[in-house]
Amino acid sequence: MELGSNGGILYHEVQEGKLCALHCVNAVLQGPFFSEVDLAALASDLDCKERQVMLQPGAADFTGDFLSVESHNVSLGGDFSIQVLQKALEVWDLQLIPFDSMLAQPAHIDPDLENAFICHLHDHWFCIRKVNGEWYNFNSLYVAPQHLSKFYLAAYLDSLRSSGWSIFLVRGNFPKEFPILSSEAANGYGQWLSPEDAERITKACNSIEALHTVNSTRNHAISCQDILAEKEDQDLKAAIAASLDIPNAMAPSVEDAKSNVEDVKPGIEDDKPQKEEGPQAIEASVQDDKPSVEDDKPQNEEAGKEKIA
Repeated sequence: MELGSNGGILYHEVQEGKLCALHCVNAVLQGPFFSEVDLAALASDLDCKERQVMLQPGAADFTGDFLSVESHNVSLGGDFSIQVLQKALEVWDLQLIPFDSMLAQPAHIDPDLENAFICHLHDHWFCIRKVNGEWYNFNSLYVAPQHLSKFYLAAYLDSLRSSGWSIFLVRGNFPKEFPILSSEAANGYGQWLSPEDAERITKACNSIEALHTVNSTRNHAISCQDILAEKEDQDLKAAIAASLDIPNAMAPSVEDAKSNVEDVKPGIEDDKPQKEEGPQAIEASVQDDKPSVEDDKPQNEEAGKEKIA
């Protein structure tokens, strides 16, 4: 059955805090039917009923922490349990059916036969809803509803299930319409959009995200180039420094040269006395030879006298 909703106008709420459960319920109903105060009241009522059940005879062993002051149906941040969503939809004669149940088997074959799905994972809720025969993803993390083709719907649901999402069918008498009083919804979170406006906003956001991705990639590339250039500059400086150190290593240092000169000087000084003693030694040797000449004279004279005699 195809549902009409305000002449095809889409109602979408953007994420506020942890109120995704609230946004999901209102997306199913296609209007600001509930506020966070309404859901909090439902959660409080459920907490009271659960405590009363736990106080009955025979339930003492199963009370656990149900008697604590802390709520089991709403967190301090505003995240609501599946029971709260179920109670809220029951007000409008709608039921939640687990996708894996026997009642949901026809939806496995042809999900287009349904009118709405609720998806949940890691404290996040969102709704996939048919409006005027077209499917939209009313995830509150998106700035506008995103259109889903009938062919893609089945693949998308399978992908969610493979990723661990819990999926529920919503069946019953959906509200036909909600009176649009102004462009702003009563709870301050939602807005009314035509399918064309939703598509335009989605495309604009995708373009901005693509631009951010390109800029991020470009900045990353520039950063890598800077790192490589810096490394090359460091390598070049290291190579130049190494080339300058090679002749210094081969040539003796100034201190080494001075040391070598000092080592040579004593040898030179030691040679000087030897050169100076040369003439003295000759003269001494001549003096030593003179007595031998004088000594020879008397002998010659005596020899001459003997010959005359």
